[in-house]
Amino acid sequence: MYAEVLVAVVILAVAMVPAGNAIYSGLRSSERFVDATAEQFSARGRLEEVLAEPFATLEAAAVAAGGPSAATTYSDPPGPSRRLVFLAYYDADDADSDDDPFTGGEPDLMWVRVEIEGTTLGYETLTSR
Repeated sequence: MYAEVLVAVVILAVAMVPAGNAIYSGLRSSERFVDATAEQFSARGRLEEVLAEPFATLEAAAVAAGGPSAATTYSDPPGPSRRLVFLAYYDADDADSDDDPFTGGEPDLMWVRVEIEGTTLGYETLTSR
């Protein structure tokens, strides 16, 4: 009887290691989901804030940035979950025939992108005068 109890305790002890790892992994996944959700709401909120700005203000920020790959003054200062905002005139009709939507942009159409630095999370849209 003592041997049976000892075998049962050993089996339980060995089974607890993977069970503990599974629980830990589940808790970490839950934390990451909460963080990712917060980042999504933060990025979408910043996009809405930028779109609420007057078009002339967006134009000034886009010109100051100098191109679609440079973050504008609407971006957050360096830190965790930093939101980067990119603005550029957008060439929807490709009037200059170079297949680049950011050259020869139309003066009444602005591309807006908000992303969380260091992640693949980003939202973009177009806005007009």
